[in-house]
Amino acid sequence: MSQPQAAVGAPVPRVDARLKVTGRTKYAGDNNPDGVVHAVIVDSHVGRGRITGIDARPAEAQTGVVKVISHLNAPKLPPREGTLPPGKPLRPFQDDRVQFFGQPVAVVVATTLEVAQHAASLVKVSYDVQPPSTNISTANPADNPETYARGDADTALETADVKLDLAYRMARNHHNPMELASTVAHWEGDKLTLWEKTQWVGGTLATMASEFGMPPGRIRVISPAVGGGFGSGGRTHVHTSIAALAAREVKRPVKLVLTRRQMYFGVGSRPAYEYALRLGSDRRGRLTASTHDVRAETSRYETHSEAVLEPGRMLYSTPNVRQVYRHVPLDVNSPWFMRGPGYSSGTYCVETAMDELAHELGVDPIELRLRNEPADDESTRLPFSTRRLRECYREGAREFGWHRRNPKPRSTRDGDWLIGMGMAAGVYDTARSAAQASVRLDADGTALVQSATTDMGPGTATSMTQVAADALGLSMRQVTFRLGDSLMPTAPGHHGSRTMASVGSAVQDGCDKLRKQAITLAVKDEESPLYGVDPTEVVVRGGRLYVKDQPTRGETYQLLLARNDRTHLEALGSYAGAPESERFAFHAYAATFAEVAVDARLGLVRVRRMVGVYDAARIINPRLADSQAIGAMTGGIGQALLEHTVTDHRDGRIVNANLADYLVPTHADMPDMKAIYIEGEDFEADPIGVKGLGEVVIVGVAPAIVNAVFNATGRRIRELPITPEALL
Repeated sequence: MSQPQAAVGAPVPRVDARLKVTGRTKYAGDNNPDGVVHAVIVDSHVGRGRITGIDARPAEAQTGVVKVISHLNAPKLPPREGTLPPGKPLRPFQDDRVQFFGQPVAVVVATTLEVAQHAASLVKVSYDVQPPSTNISTANPADNPETYARGDADTALETADVKLDLAYRMARNHHNPMELASTVAHWEGDKLTLWEKTQWVGGTLATMASEFGMPPGRIRVISPAVGGGFGSGGRTHVHTSIAALAAREVKRPVKLVLTRRQMYFGVGSRPAYEYALRLGSDRRGRLTASTHDVRAETSRYETHSEAVLEPGRMLYSTPNVRQVYRHVPLDVNSPWFMRGPGYSSGTYCVETAMDELAHELGVDPIELRLRNEPADDESTRLPFSTRRLRECYREGAREFGWHRRNPKPRSTRDGDWLIGMGMAAGVYDTARSAAQASVRLDADGTALVQSATTDMGPGTATSMTQVAADALGLSMRQVTFRLGDSLMPTAPGHHGSRTMASVGSAVQDGCDKLRKQAITLAVKDEESPLYGVDPTEVVVRGGRLYVKDQPTRGETYQLLLARNDRTHLEALGSYAGAPESERFAFHAYAATFAEVAVDARLGLVRVRRMVGVYDAARIINPRLADSQAIGAMTGGIGQALLEHTVTDHRDGRIVNANLADYLVPTHADMPDMKAIYIEGEDFEADPIGVKGLGEVVIVGVAPAIVNAVFNATGRRIRELPITPEALL
């Protein structure tokens, strides 16, 4: 029997905090195996066409250059086999086609980074150029749209008392983690080791096995620390294959680190969207129908989809819904999931439309949402496992002071600043995947827990240590959690808010098994004080096993193992993941409240304060949760007001591929922020009762800001990001 919770639920500091703040954490690019050489990619400077020639002679003439590799001399990779993670990443240097601006067309390998960089600048590439298509507004969609329908939305809209016909545009956004995409590849015979920046060591292993036609057992992927990802490391990009290919060709370890500029062409992005939304309601605000027509950018070489239509399908009770999702293939690097993927884009449209409907009807925005609360998930016809969105509204309104909001736009001022308040709901799917974790209790009373998960910032090692410590009856100082190595027990990708539910449940299972092993050993040991005791009556706390109602009758793990000549006990924990057929609809929820100030003369928007309230079930560590929430609010400010990838459609070049021109929020942009968590657990979702927090915290932030801007100015902005020009 496990003891009362001690670590779980406590706001304990990160177990790896000292390593990170002192610079001792080792990231992928910090690895330098003996003989390592450096690789620099040569990018295409056209957006579409074919390579007609590559002159590498000036580069090869440089002292220190080991090799220049392109499609002219690269080995042909075998046909892909096996189960590949989602998507079809580019294969390096297999033909002369150029499919987007910035595509790798060659790689220079040299003894130093400086030599490789200089030599790469000397490689001359000529092209047969074709005009690229990079504008979602003018390109034709693919012929196979994805559709969803219930009821008869078009007929219901015709007879609706109140109708809104709205059109939204959302700019492409790019991941900008602090750590650049990095790979160090090292072959030893036919075995490959990769030190990789990745959110999924298992996915990288599977991709490399498929790319190089080799058994997965000959590949090892190591990624114990990730310096931010936001989804960019959730798949294996072409630079990883390039590093591995180059290392095999030059027969030395190769280090390849993308530049900040190359990140904009090499690791995906949140896709641009055009979203047409029609809403119909009765005069009391009860929704009767909605239609959602979406155009989403994707690349020509693979089709990227995400759940942008999901919020409009289930967030509110709507009997008649029609949805169409059209892919628009473009000559661009393929989009990839970015924090809150799909849901954050779709919720922006749905939640600003709800605010517009509330204003049209003269109803408070929260009241309108309450009038449309569904009894169950109308898209799946399943009951919600839990849905505490009402509590989120109530707690957020109280904390934020929503009652002080003047519903009349442009009615509140602070000098030259127009003041406005807005709110929005948020939702995100509760994902769970199969996972394993090994647990070992040593004779000194310390435990080692391992899983091939990783950590891009939320504090995986800390939260898993908390779960393990409580389950084993140890202090956190007695538990070490190691991660990020494909030799460890398997784990899903560190994305989609699935890690805590999946890996945490496996850790709980493994620790429960090991604790029960120890109890069984004690109650069967004639020399133990616990001999003959009912195992269900034995608890463990502080590393000591004792009878629940007789605390003095017991012994420590150390004494038990020493007397039985055991060096250790071990167990393998597992979690099966979500069942094929769900009995409930599982989601986490959010209500975000924002206050903005808009300069009446200049159109500048400043977010003054923000409150986020979350129904994410059991919170393992409130301090880590706050870090996730505040970071997501900051990211939502970027989505609403700053982030915008600008493309020159003449050649497909990204004009602002740097942090000087692609704006992200800084500390000066961060207002007073507060996160609140609705108490509760969801043991229908998983054995430890969590729902996942990392994605839902950004969903709803952008529309809350946009709705506040309307309250401040009376201007409806339906294009992200909001620019000063749009408010003048």
